[in-house]
Amino acid sequence: MPHAPLITDRLKLVPVTVAIVEAVLTNRREVVEALLEARLPNAWPGRALIERAFWASLDNVRANPEVRLWGDRVMITIEAPYRIVGSVVFHGAPHDEGVVEVAYGVEEESQGRGYATEAVNASVRWALEHPGVTAVRATTPPWHVPSRRVLEKCGFCEIGTREGDAFGELLELERTRR
Repeated sequence: MPHAPLITDRLKLVPVTVAIVEAVLTNRREVVEALLEARLPNAWPGRALIERAFWASLDNVRANPEVRLWGDRVMITIEAPYRIVGSVVFHGAPHDEGVVEVAYGVEEESQGRGYATEAVNASVRWALEHPGVTAVRATTPPWHVPSRRVLEKCGFCEIGTREGDAFGELLELERTRR
């Protein structure tokens, strides 16, 4: 069963569905816009971004959407004209140890307006309200100052580093229940 949208001061965070993922991956903009009742930016989301965000094949998403799309949401402005400005995704449902990992992206023209902070904060609060979720983690390259600032504003604390694939060393940050 899909989760209800989250509403913030400026955004409606709409759950991602299999139909949305299918439409994005098959480059059917008009279907995505109809499903979300909002306009997509010209250059976003691209297939490469979606594939990185979901870390799984479409077959895997279809086979287990409750796990794979757990908590994933699209950021839509609440003022007309309704625009899709980004997304917040979790890399699957909580692990046995109660940890989930969050990632997010805002389309280029909407960056620097606080949308990421607003959406990540609401999504992380939502996740931490679930039984069994004890912590939300995120990673970012040390040089990506805007991303680090978003996470810090959302109450994340640095817990270490790990080696990443495309970006080299990644900072690991975490927010726990307070």
